[in-house]
Amino acid sequence: MKLKINNLFPTLIGTGSLSKFHTLNARLMKDILNIFQQDKMGQKWSKENYIGGYTSYGSISDLHFRYPSFSTFEEELKPHAEAFKKAQGWNLKDLELRMTHLWVNIMHEHTYHALHLHPHSVISGTYYVQTPPQSVPLKIEDPRMSFYMNAPLRENPTKASDKLYYEVQAKAGDFVLFESWVRHEVPPNQSKKARISLSFNYSLESED
Repeated sequence: MKLKINNLFPTLIGTGSLSKFHTLNARLMKDILNIFQQDKMGQKWSKENYIGGYTSYGSISDLHFRYPSFSTFEEELKPHAEAFKKAQGWNLKDLELRMTHLWVNIMHEHTYHALHLHPHSVISGTYYVQTPPQSVPLKIEDPRMSFYMNAPLRENPTKASDKLYYEVQAKAGDFVLFESWVRHEVPPNQSKKARISLSFNYSLESED
């Protein structure tokens, strides 16, 4: 009998771009610069935890409830998040997918995101506002990495499924969606100009 090979346990990664993002990004950039200048708590948190850069993660992580530009972003991303949810085939019963956290990241030269995941949520992702030349990609780790034992490296891994890391190139107007348990990182920014992105979490909440 001929050997049958099954490709099992896929990890879904959603990518796309928002329409008319130039106008949206201009509005976002105006608010981002104001937030950066006024957020003293975030600047202090970043100095200790995000060396060389700025993030509102530790201070203002609900931007879609505070600024119209970020609210517009949430509205435009929502159908894509719903499509990603549908592709997962989840049985949500009476629960609804909602964006619960949204924050900004400003990566100056040499700033990086260490390998991490997003607990207490179901879908996470990134949206790119400003991506200068030499912007580093988002690196997504193979979820099986910690379980490999004496596994030989694959020869000429051209398919994404054959690689230990999947890279999503940073491009203004683009977004990436993944399940929140998926570990990911951003290598040190190689550009002298800031790489600016939004990060977000979706959770499942009661419709009431």
